[in-house]
Amino acid sequence: MIAETASQWLKITLSCPETTLEAVTDLLGVLSGSAVEQSPVKNGLSSVSSFFQLANDAERETVIRRVEPELASLFAAYNLPAPPLECALLADEDWATSWQQFFTPFAIVPGLIITPSWEHYAAQPGERVIEIDPGMAFGTGQHASTKLALGLMRNRLQHSLPERMLDVGTGTGILAMAAVLFGAQQAVAIDNDLEAVAVAVENIAKNGLAERIAVSATDLSAVSGSFDLICANILHDVLIDMAPAIARRLTAQGSVVLAGILRGEQEENIVRVYGSHGLSLLQTAYEDEWVSLLLTAGQH
Repeated sequence: MIAETASQWLKITLSCPETTLEAVTDLLGVLSGSAVEQSPVKNGLSSVSSFFQLANDAERETVIRRVEPELASLFAAYNLPAPPLECALLADEDWATSWQQFFTPFAIVPGLIITPSWEHYAAQPGERVIEIDPGMAFGTGQHASTKLALGLMRNRLQHSLPERMLDVGTGTGILAMAAVLFGAQQAVAIDNDLEAVAVAVENIAKNGLAERIAVSATDLSAVSGSFDLICANILHDVLIDMAPAIARRLTAQGSVVLAGILRGEQEENIVRVYGSHGLSLLQTAYEDEWVSLLLTAGQH
């Protein structure tokens, strides 16, 4: 049941198995254009909440009808039934206050700080800072796959600075912004969701990086030119489908960072498929059930 109190925000909560968390939070963030709240994992489950701003009271049912089939399709990809949704209305000030309480500056990887705009953070020597507001972005980069991808990307950039970097499925734009802050000259960030593109554009502009990062909804198959570094933090099946296109866009000595992959069978499959396109595994990074892979087209 949905509470009958007047409000401007619809809070949708569901209980997710740990293996689906990255995909569910990304999807809800895209659908809401807002923040996603995730509880610590307990007994393999986490409570995930997304917040939808309502133009009027009648809009809440429209939102639910839009969210339910999207979640059903996502969970079907994991051969799981979609969990039931709990819905409640929140006062606008309650939603805003709750996010300002729990989102404070943090180091996503050593040397890279994520901070909200309402917090003043004085960067220490050698630190880079990315400013993201959960009210305009979906997720703040705290998921394991994002951290793993950033770690591998930073390590690679310490050895070779790319002229051009491509971020496939950019979401909030974190990987593209980090690549530029760590030394890439230019970046191209693409996403097939127009809301995600709008979020990335706003984040990149907020951080003063618009002149160095081009954001669009261009399909990977239509991207022109070649890239020294390509990053993609997406689901395993999508990464498999993208393998030929990613390999074609890579320079002769280029590198690829892939994330959103579960260790074990998915990991082995990714290495095999990308290997068939001429890419060899250079480094892996693990956290819990997640793995990120660094592959290269050139000599080790």
